[in-house]
Amino acid sequence: MNKQLYIIIGAYGSGKSEYSIHLARQLKSEGEDVVLADMDVVNPYFRSRDVREDFANLGIDVIAPEGQFKHADLPMMSPRIKGAIENGSKTVILDVGGDPAGCRTLGRFIDSINQRGYKMLFVVNTLRPFTSTLEEIITMKQHLEYTSKLHITEFICNTNLMQDTQQHIVEEGIRLVSEAARQTGLALKTYLVLDEYAALVPAGLSGLNRVVMSYTLKKPWESLIAKGI
Repeated sequence: MNKQLYIIIGAYGSGKSEYSIHLARQLKSEGEDVVLADMDVVNPYFRSRDVREDFANLGIDVIAPEGQFKHADLPMMSPRIKGAIENGSKTVILDVGGDPAGCRTLGRFIDSINQRGYKMLFVVNTLRPFTSTLEEIITMKQHLEYTSKLHITEFICNTNLMQDTQQHIVEEGIRLVSEAARQTGLALKTYLVLDEYAALVPAGLSGLNRVVMSYTLKKPWESLIAKGI
């Protein structure tokens, strides 16, 4: 039996790359042999490729452009991704671009993905553009599915305002995403919280599973500040 293939998608600023990284770490800690493929050709920041060295030390393989092409917006690693998808002995996570254009990169792997089987998780932050209303969430879902030629299987709620996150903000996000799940017949099992704000957002809201993540991906200028530049 094949190991699980996860496809993580979401609009710009949804937190899908943070969740992809968290999921890779979690699965590795549970003993899975994990491959994380960075397929985000849309967003110049917050890419899972930025954890390649750290993940190598954990034994997690990251597929992404290398060297001078590290920050290129190009789907340059198709053969390796195809090979990972077709290798059922590894748990594979595809971190896919944050809009319908980004989802087009999945098209070249459609046969291999369907043959293997997959879970496609749509990460939603209701405080970001294009997913801030019920209508926008459902429209974005439809666009992502149409462009990727695949079907979303589950919503993940990641409503937050970073340092201004409060319980009522997350609860309102859960309410919106829950209604989108109800109207589309999809599952909503999980909401995400950064560890810095976990004390403000309790577990068990609306009977869902709370996943606490660390803040891994930083903007380039944040990295410079950390270095004292």
